Amino acid sequence: MDAPPFLAARLDRGAAPFAVGDVIALILLLTVGTLNHQTVEFLTANPLYLAGVFAPFLIGWVVVAPLVGAYSAGAVETAKSSVPLVIRSWIPAAVVGLALRAFVFRGGAEVTFAAVMLVLGSVALGGWRALYFRFR
Repeated sequence: MDAPPFLAARLDRGAAPFAVGDVIALILLLTVGTLNHQTVEFLTANPLYLAGVFAPFLIGWVVVAPLVGAYSAGAVETAKSSVPLVIRSWIPAAVVGLALRAFVFRGGAEVTFAAVMLVLGSVALGGWRALYFRFR
């Protein structure tokens, strides 16, 4: 069964490496952020803690990124098209992640945390994609 026309225009097979890289970038960002607030010993003793940190933002990403076009044909052409697409995808995805974190998962969505997530998520995702195009 083919994807509906709306999604078919926003999903390109050539963008598969970006999907993997984006998830890795988000996991690294969230892990480093968590390590600024928790110790390695705490995380080792609570192995599911990080999953609870990752989940709201990865859910937001999986839901929003394809809709905005983070994996469209334009996203695989050049850094000039890919970086803005990933940032435009991250902003609403982070908002979804923050809402999930505030109402479904543990944690909160304080204004300073929201600002940090919006900025650092944009830098992490845009930065890794820019590096991809620079070195490919």
